[in-house]
Amino acid sequence: MSHSQQPPSSPTYAAAAEPLQRATLIHTDSTGLVASEMQIPTSTGLLPAYRAVPDRAGPHPIVLVVQEIFGLHEHIRDVTRRLAKLGYLAIAPALYFRQGDPAQYTDIDELREKIVSKVPDEQVMADLDATYAWAREQGGDPARLGVTGFCWGGRIVWLYAAHQPKLKAGVAWYGKLTGPKSAMQPRHPLDVAGQLKAPVLGLYGGQDPSIPLEQVEELRKSLRQVNSASQVLVYPGAPHAFYADYRPSYRAEAAEDGWQRLKTWFAQHGLRP
Repeated sequence: MSHSQQPPSSPTYAAAAEPLQRATLIHTDSTGLVASEMQIPTSTGLLPAYRAVPDRAGPHPIVLVVQEIFGLHEHIRDVTRRLAKLGYLAIAPALYFRQGDPAQYTDIDELREKIVSKVPDEQVMADLDATYAWAREQGGDPARLGVTGFCWGGRIVWLYAAHQPKLKAGVAWYGKLTGPKSAMQPRHPLDVAGQLKAPVLGLYGGQDPSIPLEQVEELRKSLRQVNSASQVLVYPGAPHAFYADYRPSYRAEAAEDGWQRLKTWFAQHGLRP
């Protein structure tokens, strides 16, 4: 199958309209899994989420799956099942649920203005903590916690690695590394490189105009200066969202290599199922 790259509709993220309506190229069934929508109690309401876990006795290592800018849609659910097939209790919370439904928007600038800009990082950290707490109660191994995220969620992975002391490892896929700061977003990955509580593997596209290679190199340099175990990898020919198999940006070779590296990274840092 041929996948052509479409130019991004903004300098920050790839186009949001038509590709969201495409079915995922890769479909992971739920055979051998317990997979369902569920809700997680938080201090400010029930957090919708999708979980998938092997249909066998645990405890299973926990992986939090952080959504793209487009929210908790079928591709993210499929990624959750992919992780469960590997032996993880994987959970993807719907982190915009207080602000609105991202599926209502086909224009990315409107989505960013009406929902994404109103989601505070502090709230996201608290929701991920609540998701971790729920997973512990549902048979997850509290000593084996990982996180992975894509696009919007790639940025969150770095922040969560600086926030959660129980985290063992993270894998960040092409999230922005810096930008304007506000009360909602007071820090970015470049600001927390020296404060990570767990090693992060960052995967980026060399043809991603939203994340200049100069920023990637700055992150790599910052990690070296603090003697961090984290690593940064660039796929030279890959655009933004090269793992998103429901979008024209998908690049099978880079996506598969990144997935294999995720599995190795988690196993090397205490998250072997």
